[in-house]
Amino acid sequence: MTDRLKNTEQHLELNKRYGVNNYKPLPVVIERGKGVWVWDIEGNRYLDFLSAYSCQNLGYGNSRVVRALVRQAKRCGNVSRAFLHDEQGSFMQELAALCGKEAVLPMNTGAEAVETAIKAARRWGLRTKGITKPEIIVFKNNFHGRTTTIVGFSSEEAYREGFGPFCEEAFKIVPYGDAFKLIGAINKNTVGVLIEPIQGEAGIIIPPAGFLQAVRNVCDTFGILMMADEIQTGLGRTGKMFACDHEGVVPDLYIIGKALGGGILPVSAVVGNRNILDVFDPGSHGSTFGGYSVACAVGREALKVLIEEQLCERSSEMGEYFMNELRKIRSPHIKEIRGRGLMIGVELNTKARPFCEALMKEGLLCKETHENTIRFAPPLVIAKKQIDWAMKRIKKVLESE
Repeated sequence: MTDRLKNTEQHLELNKRYGVNNYKPLPVVIERGKGVWVWDIEGNRYLDFLSAYSCQNLGYGNSRVVRALVRQAKRCGNVSRAFLHDEQGSFMQELAALCGKEAVLPMNTGAEAVETAIKAARRWGLRTKGITKPEIIVFKNNFHGRTTTIVGFSSEEAYREGFGPFCEEAFKIVPYGDAFKLIGAINKNTVGVLIEPIQGEAGIIIPPAGFLQAVRNVCDTFGILMMADEIQTGLGRTGKMFACDHEGVVPDLYIIGKALGGGILPVSAVVGNRNILDVFDPGSHGSTFGGYSVACAVGREALKVLIEEQLCERSSEMGEYFMNELRKIRSPHIKEIRGRGLMIGVELNTKARPFCEALMKEGLLCKETHENTIRFAPPLVIAKKQIDWAMKRIKKVLESE
C-alpha cells in the first residue's frame, strides 16, 4: 500500500504516469472542502468558482446530505432494481412533484440520463406514430455527454475525432437560437428536440429571448417531444429551479443530474409523464446502481436542502450582484459577460487558460471553456462577502496587461 502523498508534484507525477490524458486539470490537488472553500494537500485554501460543473450547488460537505448518506449506507446499500427499497418510492414521488410530472426513471450520470431520454423518444415515436427511422433535432455547439451516441451528434470535432462511425442519420443539427431553422429541419421522422436551455460547455450561451417558448410551440405544433437537458442548468443554478422556468416553459422530459446527488454521489433522472415513459417495460432498460437506496436518500435530502434553504432565490440574488460587479471591471481582455443566476461566462479576446492559472495562484479556482471563456459558477450557498473576496482577485487578474 502506497503511503499517502503530501506533495503536489508527487501527485502530478503519478497522474501523468498512470492517468489517461483525457483532462487538463489545473495543477492543484484538493484534499477537502467545506461550503464554498476547498483546501489542497499542502494546506492552501481556495474559493471554488466551478462547483464541479454544478454538482456542488449545495456547497462541499453539506451536513444534512452527509447524514442522509451515512444513515442510509448503514441501513441498506444497493439491492438493485430487482427489488424495491424504502427510499425509492418517496424519491420518485418528490422529484415528480417538483417537476410537475407523473413518472421518474432514475439513473446515475447525466450522460446515462440523456441516453435514456433518447431511447424513450425513439420508442415513443415508434409506438405512437409508427416511426421506424426516428430523428431527433439537436443544436450546434451542444454538449450532452461523452457516450458514442452523444458525441456522434456533437458539432465539436474534438469530441468526435477517431470515435466513429456514428449513427448520424438519426440526428439533425440546427443553429442554436434559430426557430426558423428548427422548423425547417422537421420531417415525418422527427420524434423530438433535445435542447440545453443554456449551453454550458459552449461558453454559457444564452438563447435569444423567447426562443425556449418558440421551441415549445414548435414541438406542440408538430406533435413531437421537447427534451430539456437541465443537468447543469437545473436545481437552482440559473436562479430558478429550472432554466426553462425563465420563459415559463415546461418540457415533455426533464433530464436532471449533477446537483441531484448533493455533490456526493452521481444521481440522475429522466422525469416525464406516463404517456412517454411508459414505453419502457421490464427488460427494456435498466441500471445496476440507478435509483439505488443511498442515491435516493441523498437525492431526497439534496432537494429538501435546495427548497428549504431557498437556494434558487439566493442564486438569483447573488448572481445579479456578481454580474453587476463583473461589469464594473475595465479590461481590454473582456469581450462579453453573460449569464443567469450563478452560471456566468466571461468571454475574452484571448485564451482563458492563463487567466484561470493566474486566478488559481490568487486562491480562486475556475476553469476555461471553449478556450476563450472563463466559467464562474460558485456553490449557491455563497455569500456577498465571499463574492467581494473573489472580485478583488478577478479584477486584479483581468485588469493586468
